[in-house]
Order: sequence, then C-alpha cells, then structure tokens
Amino acid sequence: MSLRLIPRDAKFFDLFDASGANLAAAAASLRDLIDSYDRLDERIRDIQALEKEGDRIDREIGRRLENSFVAPFDREDIHQLSGRLDDVVDFVQAVAESLVIYDVKKPSDDCRELARILADQGAELAAALHQMSKMKGSTSHLEKVHELEHRADGVSRAAIGRLFRDKLEALEVIKWREIYLELENAIDAAEDAAEAIERMIHKRV
Repeated sequence: MSLRLIPRDAKFFDLFDASGANLAAAAASLRDLIDSYDRLDERIRDIQALEKEGDRIDREIGRRLENSFVAPFDREDIHQLSGRLDDVVDFVQAVAESLVIYDVKKPSDDCRELARILADQGAELAAALHQMSKMKGSTSHLEKVHELEHRADGVSRAAIGRLFRDKLEALEVIKWREIYLELENAIDAAEDAAEAIERMIHKRV
C-alpha cells in the first residue's frame, strides 16, 4: 500500500528525522567521551544540550499531534515512538553523568565496547528514521539495531561476571555494575525504538 500524505503531515517525518539525528549525535558523543576520557565537563555539557534538544523535539511532536487533523500513523504509535527516542537520550545523559558522579578514573574496555554498540545503534536508528517517509529501506537498519542489542547482552553479562570474578573492592563492583546497567538500559531503549518503528511500518504496508 502506498503512503499518501497531505502536506501538513510531512512535518512529522521531519521531526522523526531530527529526533534520530539528535539521538545519534548524543550516542556518538558518549562514545567519544568514553574513548577519549578528557574534557569531561565540556563533553557532558554537550550531551546535556542534546538531551534538552531531544525534549524539545518530543514536545513539538506532542504539540503537532494535538493540532493535526490527520497524522501519517496512529497517534498512539507516534507518541510511543517519540517517547522511546527521548528515553535513549535520557539514558545517554545518565551514563555520562554517572561516570563523574562515581569518580571513574578510567573507563573499562567493556564500558567502551558497550558505548560503541550504543553509538552504532544510534546511527542505524537515525538512518531508519530518515527513510520513514518513503516506507522502504528501514528494515535492514532496524535488524541491525536488534543484532547490536543481542551483542550487547553478551558483553554486559561477561562484564558483570568479571566484576565478581576479579575480586574487586565492593564499592568498585557497585559503581561499575550500575554503569553497565545504565548502558544496557540505553541499548535496550534503542531496541524499543526500533520495535516501535517496525510496528508503525507494518501497519502501513
């Protein structure tokens, strides 16, 4: 089935695209922060600014839903997708701030790997959202998001296992376990966003 839109509906696709680009930028910024681990205050401010921009886009989507007579997808589906995308950026900010709150001196290799997986998910989500108006080409990007989440599960389980096997001090175990779980929350939220996009596409084909 072809997707027929009246002109005012196209704005939703612009907002999806903007939200995806913002999410990808936030995830990439977290990856760069963890890889370089310098200028933390500056890098965290950048991520906080992206989180605020994500909130703004989410509010704009909500405003347009209230004012639009015809939307390109079910209103509840649009609302859920917008919320899922916003969740990812919120979790990105939480991870970045936790690294400072817990006084992490040097990120672990597992932390770096999870951050890279999240950044890759962000890029795939952004690509899928960019193609939503054409209703094609998104599937491969969404499949990649799921594959990355599955890979992250293995990395996260192994990382948490090492915390206990390596006999770290209790405080170190607690703080790293929390950071790994926050990264996993962000990665899971990215997969939730992919599933929301898939539901919307399936209803239109």
